[in-house]
Amino acid sequence: MVKLTRIYTRTGDAGETALGDGTRVLKTDARVAAYGTVDELNALLGICRLHVSPEMDQALARVQNDLFDVGADLCTPEVEDPPYEPLRVLPSQVDWLETEIDRINAGLETLRSFILPAGSPAAAHLHHARTVARRAERKSVELASAAPVNETVLRYLNRLSDYLFVLAREVNREAGGDVLWQPGEHR
Repeated sequence: MVKLTRIYTRTGDAGETALGDGTRVLKTDARVAAYGTVDELNALLGICRLHVSPEMDQALARVQNDLFDVGADLCTPEVEDPPYEPLRVLPSQVDWLETEIDRINAGLETLRSFILPAGSPAAAHLHHARTVARRAERKSVELASAAPVNETVLRYLNRLSDYLFVLAREVNREAGGDVLWQPGEHR
């Protein structure tokens, strides 16, 4: 477990930070950008939780915890024979998202149009979180093009954006429906 007795260390004042294995890198490093975007997503989910039902709040709390696993995974480079067993995201975490997506989507109307990221405040925040999840995925894919990354992290982030999409649709279903895109409506 982590034990923080001091919040500031001054070790990052020159623009560097430590990865999970102790390696020092610039704060602009692709790995830092990937897990930093995951952290941003996690903070945004904290806002989403303020606007949803207790059941959805509980599910998002689980996702927030899983996102710390994602961040820990991304923060620790994959190496052969590591000195300790790093925390890695597991396929079961992706499976949970898929099960939830299928369960929620079964109660939603079939989409016949793209939808706008709008509707209720909760849905708008969930759509915002969905776009940040996509950015976290892009940053992680960018990292994976230069260094080994746990493939399950990429799958998790991809599924998470789908999960947030169906959550936003569920919230809007309860609040009167999705806001549909009307192609060319204002030409």
